[in-house]
Amino acid sequence: MSYDGEHTPISSGGRQGGEPRLLEQVRGRMRLRHYSLRTEQAYLYWIRRYIRANLPRHPRELDGVAVEAFLTRLATRDHVAASTQNQALSALLFLYREVLGIELPWMENVVRARRPQRLPVVLSRAQVGQLLARLAGREALMAGLLYGSGLRLMECVRLRVKDVGLARNELLVRDGKGGKDRMTVLPAALREALARQLAEVRVLHARDLAAGFGRVHLPHALARKYPNAAVELAWRYVFPATRLSVDPRDGVQRRHHIDEKVLQKAVRRAALESGFDRPVTPHTLRHCFATHLLEAGADIRTVQELLGHKDVATTQRYTHVLNRGAHGVLSPLDR
Repeated sequence: MSYDGEHTPISSGGRQGGEPRLLEQVRGRMRLRHYSLRTEQAYLYWIRRYIRANLPRHPRELDGVAVEAFLTRLATRDHVAASTQNQALSALLFLYREVLGIELPWMENVVRARRPQRLPVVLSRAQVGQLLARLAGREALMAGLLYGSGLRLMECVRLRVKDVGLARNELLVRDGKGGKDRMTVLPAALREALARQLAEVRVLHARDLAAGFGRVHLPHALARKYPNAAVELAWRYVFPATRLSVDPRDGVQRRHHIDEKVLQKAVRRAALESGFDRPVTPHTLRHCFATHLLEAGADIRTVQELLGHKDVATTQRYTHVLNRGAHGVLSPLDR
């Protein structure tokens, strides 16, 4: 029977309609393992695309050869980036291992998308100042944290009140990339602006509570362990959304964090107004944080810890623009 993974029930051993649909099983297993909503959406996209590419056969009837062929087409026909192909592979491995209970053989014949060895775009200090000067309000504060604390974009928008240490000039990044926590520096120049932002959050929280809302999404099983934590100010997002929304995971109306696209668009607009001839994104400010610290003589291991890099080799790529051009070498023409 024809099957598309979402609209037609699983047919297994002659049974129809009695089992959850496959994508619902995937979604349920991912939520059981506390995967983020963004990861859930990405995995479901690739699993749905894989299913439709192999209609009318059910994924259980396919094997590693079919997975190899699908991933190879992504590289050779669709010319996807290496990170995109790896994401698709992770999604399919999750489908087979965690949902279907099938261990795929190691796929040696997959044509791998090439991972380009690109150097990060880094602005000078003057250019960073020019960019930040064209931002205002909330977006200026968020961009300042990306540059001044080395935060990733999603780490910034997911920052919670309890993670801000104004007295000690530090930020606690919870559940960063790889599920790791880390401590990083809070710029003294942003303390007043951040204190004002926290005061606004306090007022908004009180207003939401008075209106019968005020609950916030809690990670993992904290909502069951600490039933009252969801209405506490400490768990509120530092940069909350302007409107309430319905959480797709449980259907509860809450105030989530700001959409990351708000800062992306603001930085892009500021870069265009500044006349930069290179693409600038919020992540560029994190690159600048690392490079400018190393330029100022900071120890590379310290920078590694502040960035949350697992391997120091990842941090070493920022040494390409230290002080004077590539690798800090002084051109003979300048001598």
